[in-house]
Amino acid sequence: MNRPAPVEITYENMRFLITHNPTNATLSKFIEELKKYGVTTLVRVCDATYDQAPIEKEGIQVLGSCSGCTCSH
Repeated sequence: MNRPAPVEITYENMRFLITHNPTNATLSKFIEELKKYGVTTLVRVCDATYDQAPIEKEGIQVLGSCSGCTCSH
């Protein structure tokens, strides 16, 4: 499945990277993208579709979850 490219948004001294929600099957590529953009904190806005341990192992902090959200998966 083709996924949309990440979109970077900058506001004052903050940077945000908007991405798709990965699966365990696409997690390696997702982590590569996070590292490419220098991500240090990942904030979930949809229910988890992947194991966060590999992301944390790369030194990226994972925060948030929205149990019962209406995001399409």
